[in-house]
Amino acid sequence: MMRPGEESEAVNVDGRKTFENAKVAISRSHERGGNLCDPFLEVAPVSGAALSVLVGPGRSTVSSSNPVATRLDEIQFDLGEGPCWDAMNHRHPVLRPDVTSDDEWPLFIANLRSDPIASQVSGIYAFPLYVGSLDIGAVDLYAETPRELAKTEVSRVAKLAELASWQVLRQILGDDGSTTDLSPLSRREVHQATGMVLAQLNITANDAMLLLRAHAFSSNRSVMDVANDVVERRLDFSPRTGERGEPL
Repeated sequence: MMRPGEESEAVNVDGRKTFENAKVAISRSHERGGNLCDPFLEVAPVSGAALSVLVGPGRSTVSSSNPVATRLDEIQFDLGEGPCWDAMNHRHPVLRPDVTSDDEWPLFIANLRSDPIASQVSGIYAFPLYVGSLDIGAVDLYAETPRELAKTEVSRVAKLAELASWQVLRQILGDDGSTTDLSPLSRREVHQATGMVLAQLNITANDAMLLLRAHAFSSNRSVMDVANDVVERRLDFSPRTGERGEPL
């Protein structure tokens, strides 16, 4: 029989173990082909999740746990407003325990209430996806009944969103870091830019190259052009100040 306090400690240990497993699952999803949504559902008491790219020509839902989560993203795509947009634009979690009583996004709320698929959504919790200075999109979690997320849950989801940002880049761009389509001179400049990005963010060379390609993709430019901007110091990937602060 557990003594007083032992049961809650066991729950905390299990929660930390689940969180660590979720981080590993996201970090290795590109190797194992895992669903990016599943780890979020493990650490937060929600009904569904979706990850979306909101910048560049590749705007889309890249991973979704169910049709409701997909539809929730589609409504926000179509209207250009909603929690996911605010989460990305402000780089803060947007937490609404009961979004149907909110008047912050009138078009979004009206469409949500009348939609035959997404009308069951009540709580919405959106977290930004970004790497350095590059905005990518958002993670949308939803609950079918009004509920607050605990501070620990918000912190853990935010960490998973940080890890998932890299996996979304890999999913939409591939992960080979290839520069074989460039001339030898161009490759030297790209490698120089890769080294500068590596130093700015303290990441690996492969991830720095991935980030250059992601920026080129989102801005509809060539990798060479982006690399030139980095080398000439017109573009800096260092994180902006005040990121991942208090939820909105």
